[in-house]
Formats: sequence, structure tokens, C-alpha cells
Amino acid sequence: MKTLKLLLGFALIATLFTSCYTDEVYIDNYNPEPSISLNQLLNSYELWYVDINETIGYGETPFLQMAFTISFRNGTLFANNNLVGFGSQGNGFGIPVGNYDAYDTILDVNHVIDGFETFDVYQINTNTIELYNPYNNTSYFLKGYQRANFDYDYIFYDNIHYFLQEYEAWEKTYTSAAGDINEFDNENYLQFLAGGNDSEFRSSQDVGINNPDNIYWDYTGVYGVNNIPGNMYLKTLSLNYDSYGSEFFELSVVNDALVRLFHTSSGTTYEFSGRGYIQYLKTAEGKKTKAPKMRKFKSERKENTRESSRI
Repeated sequence: MKTLKLLLGFALIATLFTSCYTDEVYIDNYNPEPSISLNQLLNSYELWYVDINETIGYGETPFLQMAFTISFRNGTLFANNNLVGFGSQGNGFGIPVGNYDAYDTILDVNHVIDGFETFDVYQINTNTIELYNPYNNTSYFLKGYQRANFDYDYIFYDNIHYFLQEYEAWEKTYTSAAGDINEFDNENYLQFLAGGNDSEFRSSQDVGINNPDNIYWDYTGVYGVNNIPGNMYLKTLSLNYDSYGSEFFELSVVNDALVRLFHTSSGTTYEFSGRGYIQYLKTAEGKKTKAPKMRKFKSERKENTRESSRI
């Protein structure tokens, strides 16, 4: 069904009048004033979830590619770019990442890192909008929620892959007495790397390193996180080493800085604590952070047939 461009409220009424005196029919193309403005629409929901896999087009708008949610609050754009602190940081809105101006059917954003971006805004249904960037011909789809009914847990556990990347290193801080001796007993640090193919890890046998930058990484490989049917809160983690075989774990999250790994072949339980939290983007005080991660598409990219009336 062809999407109608948001005229900010947005109902297009064509009133048909039939003369009582003749058979002539004419159309009065009267367009009423929109019922709400674009600003009102953007503020009608507290959180807009960036449904990354619905994106259409081959371009990329970095701040939307990074964010799990964005919020429009009195001219300030907020974003939840991290899963650490998700739901609590900034009272659930995240951190301020720029300013915006909304007028007619246009949204202009001045992002603190990416600079100026502009979008045509289309309303798809009652809680979904499309942000079309005419300069890279790419559309992002945002679903609106209020904080009270937004499922922070679902988004967190559906994106554990990215959560593991939000620390410079994970340090082994507990090993259970139960379980057989195995080679993984000797590994004390793990690192999950953002960027590249988005699935690389490193491990180290170092002990007691205070600064993650000083860790010597003994092994490298590719990791994968997968679901366990029927249990949203439990995942599997596989570490596939370049130099030898694989290790397989059940992964559970204790809190924002602690994960538990159950080594299925030995029956040993390990706990790893996050070291060196990476906040993606700047804080409100302008503190410099690490280079950003970008969320990856899980579905096939498609050509965008949307056309802008501005260009």
C-alpha cells in the first residue's frame, strides 16, 4: 500500500459535492489544517526504537545506525547508544547527542559528532515513522513507545552481542570449585571487538592487569552468541579460536558489569567482570569516548524507491 507523506496529523480530505440541480459533479480540493505538528508527533512518544533491520537503502546515517532508541525533548536529541545502563541512564532517555529542528515535514539534526543531517518524515502508522535521508537515499523506521511500556529487557537480551563489546576487557573474577580441569582455566581476560566483521574476540592468560591497554592477548578468534529456545535470559557463547578448537558456554548476565559463563564440557562456572566501560558518543560534559560501534543488519539490504520532493 502506498505510504502517504506525513502532513503532520495527517489527513487529506477531499470533499465531493454533488449539485442538487444538475447532474454535474465537481471536486473541491480543500485541504484542512493538519491536526498536529511534526514537533507534536515526535513528542507523542518518549522513546523511538530504531528498528535497524527494517532499514531500506544502501546508505548509512551513523547516529541512527548506532542508537537503540532516540528521543526528541524540547529541541535536544537524546539517544541510548549503550546497553550498559540501558533503561536507567538519563532516566531511560540515554544521553544528549545533539539538537534538532522540526518544521513542515522536515527534521533537521545537528549531531555532536556526525554534524548536520536532514530527513523527510513520513508517518507509517499510529506508532511508526520513517526518517528518509534524501542525501544517501536511505530510510530508517522508528517505532514509538512510552518509557512505562517499553521492554528494555527484551532489547538488552536481543542485543547481547553488542553488550559484550561495551567493555575494553572482561576479567575472570570467579571460578567454581565444581567442574573438571580444562584449558580455559588458564585464560583470565576476554575482549570482544566492535567493527570489522563484528564477531572477533581475543583472550589472555595475563594476571592482575589494572589497565586493559596493557593486556597481552595470547589468542584470537571469532565468537558467536545465540538464543536458547524458551529462555530469553540465557544465551550460548561460542569461542572459535584461530589456533585450535572451540569453547562452548551458556551465557547469563548477572548485572551491567558481570556475566556468568557455564562451560558445558567441563561443568565449570566462571564469572567475568567488565573493565574499561566504553560509552559510545560524548557525555553531556563533552568527555571523549571510544570510536563508535555500528549495529549490523540481520536482513538483506534493499533498494529504496522513496523519492524526496526537495531534491
